[in-house]
Amino acid sequence: MTDKIYLVGFMAAGKTTVARAMAARLGWQAEDIDELIEARERRTVADLFARSGETYFRGVEREILRLLLPLRHLVVATGGGTFMDPENRAAINMDGTSVWLDVPLDELLARLPADGRRPLAADRAQMERLYTLRQAVYAGAHVHVDARGAHPEDVAERVIDALQRT
Repeated sequence: MTDKIYLVGFMAAGKTTVARAMAARLGWQAEDIDELIEARERRTVADLFARSGETYFRGVEREILRLLLPLRHLVVATGGGTFMDPENRAAINMDGTSVWLDVPLDELLARLPADGRRPLAADRAQMERLYTLRQAVYAGAHVHVDARGAHPEDVAERVIDALQRT
């Protein structure tokens, strides 16, 4: 099995929670790119988007990803858009095993809080377009795991089982 796992997928797919469950099960560390960005910038992702723009945010995201590359025995929860950047996607796929946590849009929408913390989630039509666009790119992950309706611990088990079969 690989010594580094990157979880990719749409916002609210459970990447952070699943990463923590997997890391605990494997005796590894878990890192969340969005949390690392917020800690470095001392601002929320929503605030970064609002005040500095998506381009700035994506630049910081790329830098954080580069800092994680040398680390091993790590489960990384990427941001929903991290894998969309071709440079990030190439780095992720060369550095470890990428795993797409696939959850249907209706389920994702039900999970999203209406508190403004998800800057790209404000408009339903925009969300549907973004979801469709990203699904095609997430399909470039090494492993595809159906995470619909599953508890994070069960998803973590599904991912580990899938990785042991590859």
